[in-house]
This record gives sequence, structure tokens and C-alpha cells, in this order.
Amino acid sequence: MFSDIVQHLANGLVMGAVVALPALGLTLIFSVLGFINFSIAAQMTVGAYAGWLVNSHLHWPLVPVLVVAFAMAGLVGVVGDRLALVPMRRKVSAHTPLMVAIVSIALNLALENALRFGFGSDLNSFEMPIARDVQFGGIRIGPQQMHNLGIALAIAMVLAVFFTVTRVGKAMRAVADNPDLARLKGIDPARLSNLATFIGMGLAGTGGALLAIDTSVDPSTGSRLLLIIFSASVLGGLTSLTGAVLGALLIGVVSELALLAISPVYQSATAFVAILLVLLVRPSGLFAGASGVRE
Repeated sequence: MFSDIVQHLANGLVMGAVVALPALGLTLIFSVLGFINFSIAAQMTVGAYAGWLVNSHLHWPLVPVLVVAFAMAGLVGVVGDRLALVPMRRKVSAHTPLMVAIVSIALNLALENALRFGFGSDLNSFEMPIARDVQFGGIRIGPQQMHNLGIALAIAMVLAVFFTVTRVGKAMRAVADNPDLARLKGIDPARLSNLATFIGMGLAGTGGALLAIDTSVDPSTGSRLLLIIFSASVLGGLTSLTGAVLGALLIGVVSELALLAISPVYQSATAFVAILLVLLVRPSGLFAGASGVRE
């Protein structure tokens, strides 16, 4: 029994690390733009398919695959945002946030069905070297899972340094904190909004590629994790990058440990419960005081 708990704990940490990337993207976009963009799930799938194409057809290795996944998801994310969401965000109304959320869900469905039309509904696997699982005291962890965990955490740390040290990162934090004041200081919120969308969607695409490398990719790859991604961001406080990572790791561990008591069919229900409890007990998020984009 103890070994089962540790195994699920390890699986949860790996899952949480991968989910942390799109959760970081969702948090970044919300912090800078002030709106939730649910099409981030489709961008996970876009990145996964982009990585799969260059890997299976051009036989590119892991790092170039992740770069392509980041760039393609970021580009598609910016184009989708400019075409579908920007016109809606420009409307000044009390219902604007809700309408933007609805349009982003519609955009997510449109992208998912476009991918299904282009690639079909079959599962597609990456051509990566097969390695034997590593065992630690009876706990089995795949080498690719270990790579995913390390890569996801490394990207999260690089992103933290970017917002803390670089001029562009600091400008983005200024826009997130007070766009009007940032504009008076010569910062263009629109340009940084595009950059935030590109980075946020790129992170989602990278997370999707990592997930697909470990499993496979199909048109619903990202949509299956949308609720868990949103739960991680809510747990983190929606404006805290550190909170997004911690929230993703927590929701990943809880979702995996829940399998000890419930059927995998109901695993996503843990995300519903997590959102409900957080909104009832601490609406600002469990890690709202952690380091974030906003000051």
C-alpha cells in the first residue's frame, strides 16, 4: 500500500510539472490582459502536433521539437487572439470578461475541430528512443517522465528570471500592475499583450509536446486537461507564476492520489472539487501571496 502511494505521488509530480507550463501560460495571459483565454487547451494540441510533425517526418530530436512546439503554438495563439478576442476585449461593458471567455471557448472548439479535420482522430506517437523504466525501491519512473519533470521546472525557473531581471519582463509586470501608468512611461501595452499571448501559448504548446512525447497526441489532447489547468491557476491565485507552478504540482498529486479511492473515470472530478473549495475558503487562491507577474 505504501509503495502504491509513493508511485502515485511520483506520477502526480510528473503530471503536475507538465500541467504547470500551460497553467503558467494561462496565468501570464490573465495577469497582463485581464481575461481568461480558454483556447490555451487547443494550443497545447497545436504544439503537440507541430512537435510530432517535425519529429516523425524530419526526425528532429527533443530540444528542436520543443522549440517548434513553442513557436507554432505561440504564433497560432497570437493570430487567434487578434482575430477573435481583441475585437471583443475592446468593447467596454460589464459583460466583456464573460463574452471574452465564451469566445475563447468557441475558438478552442474551432481549433480542435480544425486539427481533427486535418489529422483525423487517430493517436499519433513520437519517434523517441525507448528506454527502460528506472526503479527506486520498487517505484517505477520512465526516463521520459524524468526528462519532462526536469524540463518543465527548468522552463519555469527561466520564466521567473525573465520577469525579474530583463527589461521586457519588468515592462510586462508594469503593464500587468497598471496599464495606464505604464503607457504614460512610454510602454506600449498592446505590443506587450501580443508578447504575453505568444509566450503564454508557447508554454502551453511546449507542455502539450512533452505530454504527447510521453503518451501520444490526438485532437483532444489539450481539452482533456483544460479543467486541471484552470484548477492549477485558480489554486495559484491567477496572477502568481509561482502559485501556478505550486498549484499544478498540488492538483497533479491530488488527482493521482485520488485514483487510490476512485475510478479513473472520475479523476477530473478532483479538479471541480479543488476549484469549489478554493473559491469557498480562499477566493484569492492558496498561493496568491507568492511571486507573480503583478506586483
